[in-house]
Amino acid sequence: MTLKDKVIIVTGGGGLLGKEFIKNLKSKGAIAINADINIKTDYEKNNLFVDITSEDSIVEAIKNIISVYGKIDGLVNNAYPRTNDWGEKFEDIKYESWQMNVDMQMNTTFLFIQKVMPELLKTKGAIVNIASIYGVVGNDFTVYEGTNMTSAAAYSAIKGGIINFSRYLSSYYGRHGVRVNCVSPGGIFDNQNEIFVKNYENKVPLKRMGNPDDIAPAVSFLVSDEAKYITGQNLIVDGGWTAI
Repeated sequence: MTLKDKVIIVTGGGGLLGKEFIKNLKSKGAIAINADINIKTDYEKNNLFVDITSEDSIVEAIKNIISVYGKIDGLVNNAYPRTNDWGEKFEDIKYESWQMNVDMQMNTTFLFIQKVMPELLKTKGAIVNIASIYGVVGNDFTVYEGTNMTSAAAYSAIKGGIINFSRYLSSYYGRHGVRVNCVSPGGIFDNQNEIFVKNYENKVPLKRMGNPDDIAPAVSFLVSDEAKYITGQNLIVDGGWTAI
């Protein structure tokens, strides 16, 4: 029970990855709070409505968490809001769409961290930002051949920015005992096009796409005291994709 009684916020805890993060954190004794826009607040279930694109909503949520749980030990920035035209080809992306996605994904990471940091300073807490292999290496567009899929240009820019922002934060707050790390998943299976899945699996050394339960233990580890001397790092969990 390496996270026993630690209060950990998971933004987007109702999503594909978020659900598994919540489950894994709870299995290790944490009080894992699902901070999501698609739920109603229910403290008995540790559910908390939060709109991460709203400063007022974030501030109110943090205040409510402190009033109910008394502290905050960790934050997992996992929420993944995006526009309806997400995934357009580069030449078709509207500038306004690019701006909006950067604002919803990268800028909200900054905002949530800034607002919760006073509480994490009290507990010498930890932050895990969810990034991606495409914030580390360039895109392999051959995996999309034979499909109408592609990778959103803003995704690489945002995830790369989050990784280096995490390094900045680890340097800035390290003297205060607050740790900041990233987890970068590889491709996660979500019933995608069969051709894409086959193309992807042929290229990854472990010959399969990832599952949410492949990623969750890494998140729990980095937010726990077992990682007490680890900060400023990006743990890549990708079946070996970035190794070759």
